[in-house]
Amino acid sequence: MHSRLPYNKKLTPRARELRKKSMLSEVLLWDKFKKKKLNGLQFYRQFPIHNYIVDFYCKELKLAVEIDGAIHQIKKKEDQFRQRELESFGVSFLRFQSSEVEKDIESVLMRIKDFFS
Repeated sequence: MHSRLPYNKKLTPRARELRKKSMLSEVLLWDKFKKKKLNGLQFYRQFPIHNYIVDFYCKELKLAVEIDGAIHQIKKKEDQFRQRELESFGVSFLRFQSSEVEKDIESVLMRIKDFFS
């Protein structure tokens, strides 16, 4: 198990760009994460790990939270490969549909809290 995650500096500009172009579901969830609002945990938005960028990442939990929009129906195999590769570094994943975040964010937050309790 890796104690430190690989970081690709070349992804930093893309991560910044993604932060500026967030989907509604990402904005809603970020509002619940920022400033350590969720149980005092620090989450990062559009966080580069290895050769990928995850939607949200909590270093303390080694947890990536991904929000899947419609495009992810087409990219399922890519997403599975990417997830397996990042899990090999000890990263855990929770995935949610964007519609789920938009319609029932409290349920999403409960599932995230269940992960670390």
